Parts: sequence; C-alpha cells; structure tokens
Amino acid sequence: MPLPFLTADRTFETADDVALPFEDLDRWRRPYRPGPWRVGVAALWLLLASYVLFAAVIIALTGTLTAAAVVFGIALAVIAGALRLLRMGVWVSASGLRQVRFFATRTVPWQQVVAVRTVQQPVRWLGLPRTVQGQALMLVRRDRAADDMPTLMTTHNADFLARVAAFDRATDAVEVWAAENTHG
Repeated sequence: MPLPFLTADRTFETADDVALPFEDLDRWRRPYRPGPWRVGVAALWLLLASYVLFAAVIIALTGTLTAAAVVFGIALAVIAGALRLLRMGVWVSASGLRQVRFFATRTVPWQQVVAVRTVQQPVRWLGLPRTVQGQALMLVRRDRAADDMPTLMTTHNADFLARVAAFDRATDAVEVWAAENTHG
C-alpha cells in the first residue's frame, strides 16, 4: 500500500507562501519566511529564557521573592527580545510598507513610495560592521533625496544569508506589492 504523503517522489508546491486572493489585503504580512539564522538565534534565546525561568523558580523556593522577581523579569526581557527578533523584517499591506527593526519600526504609506528596487552594492554581513558584496532592496521615497535610500533587506542579513533564491522571491514579492499599490 503506497503512502504518497510519506514518499519523496511527489512534487511539492512552492507557491504556498503566496498571498491568496481572498485574504485580507489590509492585514500586515511578511511576504517571505524568516530565515534560519533569525529563527535559530531566537530559539537559543528562548532556551536561555527557560533556564532563567527555572532559576527564578528555584530562587523563589529557596531565596527571597525580590531576587526571584528580578530573575523572572530578566527572563521576560529575554523572551520579549526573542519575539521581537522574530518580528523583524519587511511587512506589507494595502496601506503601506513597514520595516520592523529590533528597537524601531518605520511605516511608509504607499503614496510616499516612488519605487522599490534591487541594487548591487556592499552590504553588511548579519548586521555587523563587516561589509561584503551583495544585493540590497532599496526604498525610494518622494520626501527623500535620491542618495538617501533606506535599505529594506540584503542578501547577507539573518533572513537570506546563503539563500539567494529566497531573497529573489522576497524582493519580487515586495516589488509587486509596491507596483500594485503605488500606481493603482
């Protein structure tokens, strides 16, 4: 009895992360999946938070409640940091484009967007000061000079490091959202 769901010979659909036409276009969505580097670091932070929470329980049982509350607060801060790390990226909706960073979020309405384009330039490797040659998705705005284009995502950030095909699909998706909403 063949079990086709367990075999490797069936074809997989690669269009599973494409927005369906009946979905709410006003809902903010990330047009790509978070990368393995981002998910791995967040998982390690959550693992660390579990140890810190366990330490808070031990301190609460054997020590003072004040010390346990401080350690519990540290665990909550680590959990909040891991969740914020997972939310980082470029989000789109019918109202605009949103870039979520670790400490700040910037939303640009589509009326201010002139173009979203991919350029070849030196980019930062995993957000560190070291730069390497790569591609970047740049945002051209009406209210900014042409040389002051913010970088939305790069081929060497935590979502797309060593995943050039995923970067190409993500930039295509963001560029399509921009084309549909800026000229419409």
